[in-house]
Parts: sequence; C-alpha cells; structure tokens
Amino acid sequence: MNDTLQPLIQLAGVGKSYPLVQKGGHQLAQVWSRLRGTEPSHVFKALQDISFDVYKGQSVGLVGVNGAGKSTLLKLIAGVVKPTAGRLERRGRIGALLELGAGFHPDYTGRDNIFLACALMGLSHADTQSRIDGILAFADIGEHIDQPLKHYSSGMVVRLGFAVATSVVPDVLITDEVLAVGDESFQKKCIVWMERFLDHGGTILLCSHSMYHIQKLCQKAAWIDKGQLRMWGDASDVTRSYLAWHEESARLDQNDALDQASLIADKSGVYHVKEMSLHWLAQDKSSVMQIDSEKELLEIQMGVDLSVRGRIFSPDGRVPQVTIGLVRADGTPVYGVVSEMDTHVLARGTDGLFGFQIDFHQLPLLPGRYVMRAHAMDPEGMRLFDHVERSFEITGEAREMGFCRLNHTWQSV
Repeated sequence: MNDTLQPLIQLAGVGKSYPLVQKGGHQLAQVWSRLRGTEPSHVFKALQDISFDVYKGQSVGLVGVNGAGKSTLLKLIAGVVKPTAGRLERRGRIGALLELGAGFHPDYTGRDNIFLACALMGLSHADTQSRIDGILAFADIGEHIDQPLKHYSSGMVVRLGFAVATSVVPDVLITDEVLAVGDESFQKKCIVWMERFLDHGGTILLCSHSMYHIQKLCQKAAWIDKGQLRMWGDASDVTRSYLAWHEESARLDQNDALDQASLIADKSGVYHVKEMSLHWLAQDKSSVMQIDSEKELLEIQMGVDLSVRGRIFSPDGRVPQVTIGLVRADGTPVYGVVSEMDTHVLARGTDGLFGFQIDFHQLPLLPGRYVMRAHAMDPEGMRLFDHVERSFEITGEAREMGFCRLNHTWQSV
C-alpha cells in the first residue's frame, strides 16, 4: 500500500475511561479488575467510540465545550495516555504543544531551560546550539533569557515554550489552546508559523474555542460532545453547526419561562398568530420550499428571496398589526419591522383571520442559524401579544464576521 495514502493518525472506536475514586472495598475491587484485565465497574468515560483519520497535509480542528473530552483526545493521539478501548495508530514524528512550559525548571535560566527541553526532545548539545538563535528570535524575550524562569511572566514562559517546541519540525503538530494564551503579537506569530508549516506539507491538530482560528487554519473539524464524536466534516460546516447549537441553547434557556407561559395562556379572546410559514424561491426559480412546523429546520442558501406568510386572529374584527422580527439563534436582534411602519394593511379573511406576507429580497444574512418571529399586535400597534417563531439556517461559504453581508468594494489610495 502506498504510504502517501495511509493516514498519519487513525482512530477506530477509540475510548478512554478513568476509574472513579471509591472508598473501602471499592478500591480493592478496582485493583482486582485491573489485575484481571477488565474495566472497573465504577468509571468515568471521558471518550467513547471516536473514529476518524487524519492524512498528511491536513489541518484538523477540535471544537466542543469545556469538559467535552478534547484535551483527553489530544493526549491519546500524542501518546501521553493510552486508550482503554479501540485502535489508535500513529505514523511519523508527532510534536505536541499541550502545556507550553511544562518540564521547565523554575530555578534554571531561560537559556538553560532551552538546552534542557531540547535534550528531552532527543537533540544533542550541538543540535540545540545550531537552533538557539532561531529559538531566541521567536521567543523574543530579550535579556530575560539569562534570568531564572521563576521571574518570568506567564506570557514569557508561553513564548519560550512555543519557540522550543517548534524548533524541531514534526510531521504532525498537536496544539491545545495555544492561540488562547500570550499577547496579540505572539498569537499572530504563532498563526504565521502554522500557516507556513501547512504550506510545506505539515499536518496540524488544533484545539481551540475560537471558531475564527478553526475556520482560518483548518480544513476539517471534529465536534466532540460529552466524550463522543458528534460531527466530522469540513471546518466551515462543523463550526457553523457548533455555533448554531450554542446559540440555540442560549435562546432556549432565555425563553424557557416565556414558552411555558404561552402554553397555558388562553388565546381565544386576544389577538394571536394563528399560522406562520417560511417560503423561499430557489435562485434558478425552479422550485419553492416552505416550512410551517416548529420542529423542522429550513436550510437555505445565502442571497435567496425569503417570504414570511401567516394569519393573525382578531377577536373583535378590527384589523390587527403584525411585527416581524429576525434574531440570531441566541436571541441577538438582527432586524424588526411592524406592518404599521410601512402603512401596510393586513388582508381580511374569514373567521376573524387576517393574512400577511412580507418578502425579503436577496437575503444578505451570513451563514448561521436564525429565528424568524411573528408577533400579533392590536390595531393601534400599542400592545404586543403572543409570538410564533420558525428556525432556519443560512448555508454557504463566507469568512466575514457579523450577521449580514454588506455590498462593498476595496480601493487603493
């Protein structure tokens, strides 16, 4: 088999469990389980059934909340700990930036710690001497290099740790929140180094809470959730789904009390939204899609025409107003308009129902998850009653930040 087609890192059903601390006879039972080669009965499963491959030249990001198991997974791949289940294969030289500065001696100078760390990496004194100018230039801590490490700031230790760890270029570089520490100039220097490393055929596993860095540096991404692989795929798709899940969770927490109140409210005698649906016209004008169920999620491409349609019930036969609001999945307002603002009069139907439709042309929203809301209001537009909402996701490729794409041009001046 051609080695170029073999993954550098291969995980198949990998799991990692840790025995829970017990008292009395439970401790003896754990020891006995280990001696028999079986798993103890009381364990914490940090990782379960993780499977994916990483090939030469790929950059892979790991995303997930704190405690999801990302750092444990990186330690398994780095060889720091062993899996308790599954198969893990590694090929090539692996460099790990898990805890920058770990192993440094506080009483040694920065220069002495460079030689110590490089020796632990298998370099001879002569090899380290040939690299030290580059290490010092990258660390950029000046005259402090000859001061004891215990007098360093945390940022200086991180600078020195990264400079030493990257002095020997590996086949695979594993990083755990490296870009979350240090000042802005150091972060930029790290990103430039990583980009150059990737340009020369290197492979990176990057763990970060910054979706911008994941999207900028990574081709693929893995979403780890409660120790399991929730999603694997293109970095843009995984980060978009992860952010949408985050925002959706925040919105559900914020609106839980309101939603509960809406369930028990008697709407028969008040203005309320009877129906609401979303429709969009494909860019080639070939088809129209719609959604009117709260449990469905509409996926549409950037730039399409989107329509919001519905009916408002009026208990007294007077023409009501309707408010249409657009928010991100976490509830952050994006846009809102009331029919009264545009002097639009809802169409009278039967049984006290009034129809409405509002069209958004060439929707400029950036990829992400959004919620469209319709609020029933009295004819005077003074009182806001219930609301109905529909979730949808904008898909497409975009690296801009924010909620919407503004038409723009660059000029050289």
